[in-house]
Amino acid sequence: MEELKIEGSPKTPTIEFNPSTGYLLVRGRSIPENSIEFYKPLIEILEAYNQSSQANTKVDVQLEYFNTSSSKCILDVFKKLEAINSGSSEVTINWYYEEDDEDMLEAGEDYQAIINVPFKMIEVEEE
Repeated sequence: MEELKIEGSPKTPTIEFNPSTGYLLVRGRSIPENSIEFYKPLIEILEAYNQSSQANTKVDVQLEYFNTSSSKCILDVFKKLEAINSGSSEVTINWYYEEDDEDMLEAGEDYQAIINVPFKMIEVEEE
């Protein structure tokens, strides 16, 4: 299975997924013109990865901002991770937020309440 690398832009996050190490990174801003199209390759590779996942899957989500349509797609990604977690892989999601960013903390807590995957809230200093 190939690695997935999507270069970030001012409107889209960097996405890096390495199936051989079980590591997923989502970092930046997520306000794409078409969220469903943007996240589709990630959702598809996670479906394939679920068939032959690593023992541990680590996910780092370091988003500065995302819009409403992205939030639905992010939830879809988390649902794929939930399926992987209930299979043969132990998934951990690290949700990073800046210390004064209550909105991102609350968004992470909302996902944590919906998804049955261990979430770690990680506060980072503002850059």
